Amino acid sequence: MKKLLIALVALVPTLGFAAGGHNVHLEKANIDLNDKESLVRGLDLFQHYCSGCHSTQYQRYERVATDLGVSIDEMRSKYVLTGAKVGELMENAIPEKDAAKWFGAAPPDLTLVARVRGEDWVYSYLKGFYKDPSRPFGVNNTVFPSVGMPHVLEGLQGIATPVIETEVVDGKEVTKVKGVNPAVGGSMNAEEYDQAARDITGFLVYSAEPVKLEREALGVWVLGFLFIFFIVAFLLKKEYWKDVH
Repeated sequence: MKKLLIALVALVPTLGFAAGGHNVHLEKANIDLNDKESLVRGLDLFQHYCSGCHSTQYQRYERVATDLGVSIDEMRSKYVLTGAKVGELMENAIPEKDAAKWFGAAPPDLTLVARVRGEDWVYSYLKGFYKDPSRPFGVNNTVFPSVGMPHVLEGLQGIATPVIETEVVDGKEVTKVKGVNPAVGGSMNAEEYDQAARDITGFLVYSAEPVKLEREALGVWVLGFLFIFFIVAFLLKKEYWKDVH
């Protein structure tokens, strides 16, 4: 509980940014949490491309396996990459001190990122990398300017070049990145990478709130109960007050 509270406090400063502090167009992710095949593909991509640096440490391997319909043996052999047990938390492989030294700051835990930033932000972020030789890792991002991480999915997407426009602000010309051109050099075409980005986003949306579907289903029953209770209460009120009126 203490670690979860610390994570929430650490994420509070990002709320303003996620809500629109950086004015950028976000693509619609259109995540369907009922699509378990997509969530499993997202788990696979996240574990093999992202979990080396980023954890989802408020999830357990066993819980994820149960929710997504993955067998414990498959989870252990394909997705547990750190030597952890399936009942343990999904922590990243890289030591925090080493990560801070190499990247300037330890990569954040991503369990709640989709809930804090929003699914459209995560999806657009995964698609927003572009070539920028001025950055330490040679890339930047349309929704997260001056991003401090490499484009780990470059082998899948390829590398894109920025669409730059010039605007006059206070009498001075300012260049801004308005988007990216189609990426080239990846093993996936644009449609395939869009699906891969959606799969990863879907897994992170699930991780941020594993009980979302159950909560929504329960909400329907609660509203139905309240509606029936309202009718009963209304009829009782009429019965008790008929002599008064």
